[in-house]
Amino acid sequence: MREIKFDTIVNAIRDTIIYSGANLPKDALDALQKAYEEEKSPVSKEVLGQLLENADIASSEARPLCQDTGLAVFFVKVGEDLKVVGGTLREAINKGTEVGYVEGYLRASTCEPFSRANLKDTLGYNLPAVIHFDLVSGEGLEIEYAAKGGGSENVSRATVLPPAAGKAGVIAYVKQVISDAGGNPCPPLTVGVGIGGTFEKAGISSKHSLFRDIGSINADPEIAELELEIKDELNKLGIGAMGMGGTQTVLAVHIEMNPCHIASLPVSVNVQCHSSRHSHISL
Repeated sequence: MREIKFDTIVNAIRDTIIYSGANLPKDALDALQKAYEEEKSPVSKEVLGQLLENADIASSEARPLCQDTGLAVFFVKVGEDLKVVGGTLREAINKGTEVGYVEGYLRASTCEPFSRANLKDTLGYNLPAVIHFDLVSGEGLEIEYAAKGGGSENVSRATVLPPAAGKAGVIAYVKQVISDAGGNPCPPLTVGVGIGGTFEKAGISSKHSLFRDIGSINADPEIAELELEIKDELNKLGIGAMGMGGTQTVLAVHIEMNPCHIASLPVSVNVQCHSSRHSHISL
């Protein structure tokens, strides 16, 4: 049985949140640069140049990339032979989240759904974190983190299609979601698509797919081809950077697919803005 100290996890979460608030990961920067080089619209090309400049200023001055510093979302793989000493794993992640958002001078965004009262003085600063646990063999601890902003989350959607809708129905649904979103989620976007499973499984899968390196190739050749097909269809919508019109609306489409019931075809579309703040921790 391997032991890991509570504070080791807290400090790793804190450092990751502070760094990610001001620094885009390399895959996101490379994707934005590629979009800038390939954009055909002069207006959207100018906007993409400004997004790249913003990322450079944020990094060099250690300032938040965006005023919306998001809700903290984690996908955690924890080995069944790992023991946290000094508290629970959930407590460590939440404490690291609170300390990171406070010390990084990042906005507290969690509120009570109806009164809209900020919960920083009751539940904690930007708490609770959204955590998805997966118990695996071994004694490792792998933590994926992303700051999920409201603009992109607000246009994310899920449905259950009839099985007869098939692949064409999935493509049409994704196109409709992104078309309806327009410039609201601050494109160019990374689009996560969860197919199959159940209603909630599709939603979780679509969110998790956003943690993949932008533009990485799906291990399943058939799904990799579908990702490129959907990306091409979405870029034909002409929404462009920040909705200004152009050829680079979407940086990548990432799909996760699961077995589903014979009577249903769940589909979820989770959208991430151009500021794809995600990172990976191995402890």
